[in-house]
Amino acid sequence: MKKLLALSILAACSAPVFADVNYSLNISQPQHHLGDVSVEFPKTAQAHLDIKLPAWRTGRYEMLNLANGVRYFKASDDDGNALKWEKIDHSTWRVHLNEPTQVNVDYQVYANELGKRARHIDDSHAFIDASGFFMFSESFRQEPVTVELNVPKAWRSVSGMENYKNKHSFKASDYDVLVDSPIETGVNELRTFEVDGREYELVVWGEGNYDIELMLSDLKKLVATGNVIWDSYPYERYVFMVHATSGAGGATEHLNSTIIQRPRDRFGSREDYLAFISTAAHEFVHTWNVKAYRPQGLVPYDYTNMNYSKLLWIAEGSTSYFEDHLLVRSGIQTTDEFFKNFSKTINRYLTTPGREVQSASETSFDKWINQGGDHARNYSTNIYSEGSLLSLALDIDLLEKSQGKISYKDVHNELYKQHKLPAGFTEQDVLAILKQLSGRDYSAWWQENVSTPASLDFDELLAKVGLSFELPEKAKATPSLDAFTKNTGELLTLTHVRRDGAAWQGGLTTDDKLVAINKKHVGKNLTASLETFKAGDKVTVDFIRRDALMSTELVLSEDFDKPKKVVVDKNATAEQKALFKAWIGVEHPNDVKKDD
Repeated sequence: MKKLLALSILAACSAPVFADVNYSLNISQPQHHLGDVSVEFPKTAQAHLDIKLPAWRTGRYEMLNLANGVRYFKASDDDGNALKWEKIDHSTWRVHLNEPTQVNVDYQVYANELGKRARHIDDSHAFIDASGFFMFSESFRQEPVTVELNVPKAWRSVSGMENYKNKHSFKASDYDVLVDSPIETGVNELRTFEVDGREYELVVWGEGNYDIELMLSDLKKLVATGNVIWDSYPYERYVFMVHATSGAGGATEHLNSTIIQRPRDRFGSREDYLAFISTAAHEFVHTWNVKAYRPQGLVPYDYTNMNYSKLLWIAEGSTSYFEDHLLVRSGIQTTDEFFKNFSKTINRYLTTPGREVQSASETSFDKWINQGGDHARNYSTNIYSEGSLLSLALDIDLLEKSQGKISYKDVHNELYKQHKLPAGFTEQDVLAILKQLSGRDYSAWWQENVSTPASLDFDELLAKVGLSFELPEKAKATPSLDAFTKNTGELLTLTHVRRDGAAWQGGLTTDDKLVAINKKHVGKNLTASLETFKAGDKVTVDFIRRDALMSTELVLSEDFDKPKKVVVDKNATAEQKALFKAWIGVEHPNDVKKDD
């Protein structure tokens, strides 16, 4: 007994002492986008302490160089004496210690990057993602953290974190929770509601043409749909943050919150509102897919380097796929509205030549460097649209072979049950779940559709659920350059030239300015300038490149004035209609009674 007691005392003495890392942010010059940060790190006996600011933020797979906004860095010990420090890389400050001490650091942050959703301060609010504001040390990454804000009196502060001492202070179990729990503080509108015993908040910053009551009504419907896919919810409280901006747009998922940005005049029309609520649905799905389970390579997050994964098409693309399912099942979106959005996704995919070059696996791995543009569209694909359509193909295959009993939703429920964080899932884990659910080996399917560029047959896929993909009845064949343009003064400038299309074959490239076709001036409407020709015509195109007038010949290709659409097969069989309902969760349109 004495020996056991002695061992217990020794263990207690040698165990690390847990202490909070305390952050404070003083916003005294909001009109200049400046904030002053102080951090108190617990006492340490290390020879030096490396203190870092993330170089990217979760949900955006791109290096953002966030340390570029830091100035006036200084460090001191627990008596306030200055400590020697040096910067050793792009986002790491090394503080040298002569004896055990608490380490305090102070620095200023410039926060004027609203669209990056990492940090923004102005005279009406601050959006605080810890990635853009709060430094950390790997030595104390697992310690509890507190955040205290000093903000103008009229401001309100909201976060997915729990409040600490007052309404402008928060606490989290560790830095990883802090970095995934942004704070919106400022002059804003706040609404609260409850669904199925869980608490929700909607906070809106900025004036715009939004209808906050409609938002509330639909968000209540949306958050009730989690059990359509998963057995349980990973949170008890969730915060929707919305920015009505002067141009910035986008959204980011977080642990139990999301930030959604749209231009202030892009909420009012039905089309704009659907884009908003679809984004909300996308981020809501992320609460499970990415925030509760995510691919290996993203676990744990490395905040200062690229985090590679070949499965981002699941993390993002499958999320895009499920957002429409939840919107249709909840009655927020009609099937016709779903078909319209679905048609756009398919057409975008089919007009992206890069889908023939890069696989979903490759484009996932390269997401950090594939940032869009003409070359990316011609030689890369997109984890969102590609992943969404691969999810469709896999879903319909599972449904068809199981007579509607097993779906891709079941795969994600199993990922949630079997691979919750802190574990990450692998390709082999997904294949194992597919075999567990279906009894079949999906390795060959994976090789054909994920590891190599997929070739999806939408006529075949849609027919299985009583739909088809076809041109509208009044669609007319039109001649085409296979290129996109934008107005630049009196001339049209090429912004995208489709690989192997008419303009490509004629030697045209992006930034060429169109002057004339067959010596007739090209106006501001390319379609109108081509309407006197037909597909197959050989034409001469005059254009400006490097400020010099040049000329080339090319053969116009065929396009149509209206894109293909997903439509209902009026002759769908009972089997097809049953599979449709198992797929999307509502009756096939042929079985829906129309109002008189």
